Amino acid sequence: MTLKELTQKIELEIINEYDFNISITKPFSCDLLSVCMSKASSGCVWVTVMGNVNAVAVATLTDCACIILAEGANLDDNALNSAKTKNVNVLRSTKPIFETALEVHNAISI
Repeated sequence: MTLKELTQKIELEIINEYDFNISITKPFSCDLLSVCMSKASSGCVWVTVMGNVNAVAVATLTDCACIILAEGANLDDNALNSAKTKNVNVLRSTKPIFETALEVHNAISI
């Protein structure tokens, strides 16, 4: 499944779009950056509330397909500029982290 197909299946707000034709593999949810750096896999959809420049850096390091900011979390201005510069897809959901990750899982599994 591509990120574009995911955005057509579940309700997500687009914050920064770089490449929505990228293949996604699975959801990953974590708010501890060091854990994400060691556990997130390439192509994953990272669900978090971390909307800062460090989250964008970790998404780049781990080759995540995108960051989904859950619970309506905001991406600060520095992070948005970094996402644009580093080509990181960023989306937002108003739902809690678990529900958002579950929606991603269900969409991918169908």
